[in-house]
Amino acid sequence: MLTVTSVNVNGLRAAAKKGFVEWLAGTSADVLCLQEVRAEPQQLPDEVRRPDGWHVVHAPAAAKGRAGVSLYTRREPDRVRVGFGSAEFDSSGRYVEADLPGVTVASLYLPSGEVGTERQDEKVRFMGEFLAHLKELRERAAADGREVVVCGDWNIAHQEADLKNWRANKKNSGFLPEERAWMGQVLDEGDGGYVDVVRALQPDAEGPYSWWSYRGRAFDNDSGWRIDYHVATPGLAGKAVKGFVERAATHGERWSDHAPVTVVYDL
Repeated sequence: MLTVTSVNVNGLRAAAKKGFVEWLAGTSADVLCLQEVRAEPQQLPDEVRRPDGWHVVHAPAAAKGRAGVSLYTRREPDRVRVGFGSAEFDSSGRYVEADLPGVTVASLYLPSGEVGTERQDEKVRFMGEFLAHLKELRERAAADGREVVVCGDWNIAHQEADLKNWRANKKNSGFLPEERAWMGQVLDEGDGGYVDVVRALQPDAEGPYSWWSYRGRAFDNDSGWRIDYHVATPGLAGKAVKGFVERAATHGERWSDHAPVTVVYDL
């Protein structure tokens, strides 16, 4: 069995003070993908920078205090790669991958965007480059007899079932038609060739949501978005036996505005 968990920590230093350390000590995950770490490794407390029992790679952004992704694995990876060969984005703390026996696991933090701003233009450029990488990664892995799972905050709700208030968000970044179409390309058998693992396990579910705004009572009302995905090659997706969101019991017990998304694969 391989258990993989992905979570946007919304600042790892802050999360460490609010319950992440205790959560990490109790998790049964074999691989942990973090996004929005927002810290240089030396700024992190020892218990999260390199905790006992884990091999860790941190990929901070060149821009201080922004983005940042990390990978924690119980066993030492055979290979680690930071970035995906992009002149613009490889130093932006948005992608890291590691090879484990038979599977490549990656942590992704796709830009969030904002309609009518340079941030949205950046998101569109990233999406264009990243789809090409996903295809190349899938083909390279297949040639090596490997599977792939790219976990992370994709910052796109693909379907209406992936966010509570979809009607009110049709013109907002994260649910734009062109973003949803791009996600469709990633998940098209004849194009990107990947599978949305949790949706495949729960095809008729509303959500399960993985992000809730801190504003209002979004969490209490479960008025959320499902933007954190396990996107896997079909061979690995077919071995997923369980996928779930580790939603905090109460608003006060949250250590991020996102919740961990965990999938158990029967290898």
